[in-house]
Amino acid sequence: MANVSKKVSWSGRDRDDEEAAPLLRRTARPGDGAPLLNGAGPAARQLPHSASFHVGQMSGMEVDEELLDPEMDPSRPFSKEIPHNEKLLSLKYESLDYDNSENQLFLEEERRINHMPVAAGSGIPQIKCFLNGVKIPHVVRLKTLVIKVSGVILSVVGGLAVGKEGPMIHSGSVIAAGISQGRSTSLKRDFKIFEYFRRDTEKRDFVSAGAAAGVSAAFGAPVGGVLFSLEEGASFWNQFLTWRIFFASMISTFTLNFVLSIYHGNVWDLSSPGLINFGRFDSEKMAYTIHEIPVFIAMGVVGGILGAVFNALNYWLTMFRIRYIHRPCLQVIEAILVAAVTATVAFVLIYSSRDCQPLQGNSMSYPLQLFCADGEYNSMAAAFFNTPEKSVVSLFHDPPGSYNPMTLGLFTLVYFFLACWTYGLTVSAGVFIPSLLIGAAWGRLFGISLSYLTGAAIWADPGKYALMGAAAQLGGIVRMTLSLTVIMMEATSNVTYGFPIMLVLMTAKIVGDVFIEGLYDMHIQLQSVPFLHWEAPVTSHSLTAREVMSTPVTCLRRREKVGVIVDVLSNTTSNHNGFPVVEDSDHTQPARLQGLILRSQLIVLLKHKVFVERSNMGLVQRRLRLKDFRDAYPRFPPIQSIHVSQDERECTMDLSEFMNPSPYTVPQEASLPRVFKLFRALGLRHLVVVDNCNQVVGLVTRKDLARYRLGKGGLEELSLAQT
Repeated sequence: MANVSKKVSWSGRDRDDEEAAPLLRRTARPGDGAPLLNGAGPAARQLPHSASFHVGQMSGMEVDEELLDPEMDPSRPFSKEIPHNEKLLSLKYESLDYDNSENQLFLEEERRINHMPVAAGSGIPQIKCFLNGVKIPHVVRLKTLVIKVSGVILSVVGGLAVGKEGPMIHSGSVIAAGISQGRSTSLKRDFKIFEYFRRDTEKRDFVSAGAAAGVSAAFGAPVGGVLFSLEEGASFWNQFLTWRIFFASMISTFTLNFVLSIYHGNVWDLSSPGLINFGRFDSEKMAYTIHEIPVFIAMGVVGGILGAVFNALNYWLTMFRIRYIHRPCLQVIEAILVAAVTATVAFVLIYSSRDCQPLQGNSMSYPLQLFCADGEYNSMAAAFFNTPEKSVVSLFHDPPGSYNPMTLGLFTLVYFFLACWTYGLTVSAGVFIPSLLIGAAWGRLFGISLSYLTGAAIWADPGKYALMGAAAQLGGIVRMTLSLTVIMMEATSNVTYGFPIMLVLMTAKIVGDVFIEGLYDMHIQLQSVPFLHWEAPVTSHSLTAREVMSTPVTCLRRREKVGVIVDVLSNTTSNHNGFPVVEDSDHTQPARLQGLILRSQLIVLLKHKVFVERSNMGLVQRRLRLKDFRDAYPRFPPIQSIHVSQDERECTMDLSEFMNPSPYTVPQEASLPRVFKLFRALGLRHLVVVDNCNQVVGLVTRKDLARYRLGKGGLEELSLAQT
């Protein structure tokens, strides 16, 4: 996403007091030949006059979300390009349809089905967007899973400052999405199972469960996985989804323990922890007192500040990558450069370090003697060349005196910048373990310093403060609170430090939010994704649906000519995805809203040639079923692949049976927060705006709402870009 097209200005405010309704204008120079996004340009006027019609006023935005096809007609003119910046909202993302179309076919099938309980099973930012209702291309594909798994193995083995937990969460989501469909479009195999789940709503729930299962497998924390899916993943939650996700986490933990029992040669021992185990803390030796509460709060403040610095540096680095390192060859060169610099810096630090510690029995799993005498190991080498998980455990549990303060200080500084540089590379990488390792290093250094200041008091154990530092650093970067508390307690098999961890995480989040948002939210914003947060901007009450809706709206009639539908779907200047259906009228009465139908549904109807004339002549072999729509999901054929003869264009299509007869609507005077809450809570893709006579005046889509956000100067309106 190196460059974006010319900005399209959105403005729902009336620029002229004499105008009866606000106009949404596109900022273009006079004579600019680029077509309007809503198809109101010259290309749109070439459509033949037909029974379909537009209602409302001209807008700088088309009715629905567009997915700009890179294979579109190259002759179509493009706008000038401008550098990417955070004030843009991308038009290339489609929305997912989390609101079931309750047409006649759907209702008939629901009456036949005997519902039984069904439970099944990062790119964490991409999964968050998918669960929020944004269609991220290829995010849950089989090819993505293969590359993700193989890539993270090579990244970790190569010694980069990365972890495998984020990719495991993403992998769990991909597996869950694949299982829920009962087929593989990549392998072109359909197993004819789970056909009921072939819709966006069910797929979303399975992806939520898959993310939770990934956390459960990574940390051995099934409850933490459920809470992670609730806090960081799912945008839509209910009690039914809770036990589904809990069941998936339970199965994931059982499967992992069973496989590990075979790996360790004890087949029936299911007590193995997760892939990451931080070891048990001795509660008696490492108890905490009320005098340490201010110390924990201070560590939370440090973690919040360091997390904000990490996110700010990564933000500017990601902006640089978007603008200048967007070619695949440059991305490969950068990855090689980071790997070379990481290895070089590690060897230089190990060579220059004189922190040689005597071997202490089995306290060190893989001691490295590098540049040390016999019977000693190099602490700096142990920190760099052990796996990050082993290094975290060592910092937690090694006895006092195992690390020199200078070693911990240098390691923290260097690893901080290496992890910041590495996250965002075009490699499979997570940020969980690097963050924990950085925090454990400076937390142990904090404990050593505190021990010096208090005269080696027994409560100033460096391992305890390493745990608090790890929680503070990770919380300051990703801003997780509830789920991270439980994950840390489950991974350490100790609830004694539940309260200190909660205190540290809350402090780190509050302090970090003062400076910059969390790492995942920041990357979502940098990708210009129309992500809807939990609430509308607090200062948006002055805006109404009339001012934010998209117009004009292309409407279809209950009985519409096939040629009209084909022309509307083939119009490349306005790739609409939803069409209000209005009653048939004689042009003397205003047409009232009757329902809503999707582009994908119209394409399936055209593919099966569901025409009134064919039905009357007995040429239709069978009645169309809901299964026909699910078989085409999620890769519906393009309209260009469907052949319609000239005679068929004169036929009529009855949309009554297939449209959603009860779409959600709002009046023109509804406030933006009210529209936002309805749209967000129900997972809608389209929200029809009607007047007092139930006539369509506009349509609210995801981008209409996501373009408003709270900035430093108050309510901001993002520009739209074809990126």
